[in-house]
Amino acid sequence: MGSYTIAVLPGDGIGPEVTEQALRVLHAVADRWGHTFFFQQALVGAAAIEAEGEPISDATMNLCRRSDAILFGAVGGSPRREGSNATIRPEQALLRLRKEFELFANLRPVRPFQALLNTSAIKAEVLQGTDLLVVRELTGGLYFGKPSEIRETAKGYEAVDTLIYTEAEIERIMSTAFDLARGRRKLVTSVDKANVLSSSQLWRRVADQVATEYPDVTFEHLLVDACAMHLIRRPASFDVIVTENLFGDILTDEASMLAGSMGMLPSASLGARRTAHGMFGLYEPIHGSAPDIAGQQKANPVAAILSAALLLRYSLNLKKEAQAVESAVEHTINAGYRTEDVREEGKNLVGTNEMGSQIVQALLVVEA
Repeated sequence: MGSYTIAVLPGDGIGPEVTEQALRVLHAVADRWGHTFFFQQALVGAAAIEAEGEPISDATMNLCRRSDAILFGAVGGSPRREGSNATIRPEQALLRLRKEFELFANLRPVRPFQALLNTSAIKAEVLQGTDLLVVRELTGGLYFGKPSEIRETAKGYEAVDTLIYTEAEIERIMSTAFDLARGRRKLVTSVDKANVLSSSQLWRRVADQVATEYPDVTFEHLLVDACAMHLIRRPASFDVIVTENLFGDILTDEASMLAGSMGMLPSASLGARRTAHGMFGLYEPIHGSAPDIAGQQKANPVAAILSAALLLRYSLNLKKEAQAVESAVEHTINAGYRTEDVREEGKNLVGTNEMGSQIVQALLVVEA
């Protein structure tokens, strides 16, 4: 039994809907195991811009700073805040959180549920046995390099983005990947574009150096285009994939299709900061705000709920409870409950709230 403080940033679009279901699950965890969770909610993204004038306020940042972890929904989806001419964008909230809290390691586990193999566009026999973890570097690369701008020249407009990585940034993400692999199947695949990019050539050089410190872990390099192909061709051959920011962003969206839907995949963003309980982190489903289905009970809350399970595991060090949440999700799926994105003929099609209710009920009976 313990007391924990969690900052809750539901965000925009379907963010509040799926976050609500994750909170219901966490309340059920607290009731079953006698924990006390203090949830402190704040605005973020387009909602924060409209109410507070910025994607995330200093007050909200301080709230997060005083918390053991951040449960995040989704941001974006406001037509007035999108597009190349927008100077203040909802997504800037995430970038600030990642940068100021040094959340350099984004973990995205991909383990398709056996009962959902037929919902993927990939053949079930190809998916069989897939259980991989993508470790994405989150605070460097193109997303943070300067300059990044559109500028006018005598010959017309031109755009520039800067891709920069330091040796230290590469070393820490590689060490994280190898440490995680030691608790899994001990295979690390480093993904780069070393045949073209100087940043990838440094990435590969540092990766080779770090690999010598882990003689018990098998290590391989793979070009990003080849990785994109092999994720579809032989996904079960991967264990831990580690890569830079842009490549990781693209590859994990591709990998979500292995699980049938982006609505099935959680993520954890971790850094070096420690709290009294575990690693400080931000936890969010990998899907976006999906404004086109907001308020319609069509959103799949599973990714948000599984993100809450990762929060329990990494930031609160409640591994038994995390496993129980994951088991409750699998129990619900095995029982035939489906949301719109993983619809199957003959299965029980339910809305966002009902899917959350079924998982909460399952959590009360699954073995811990």
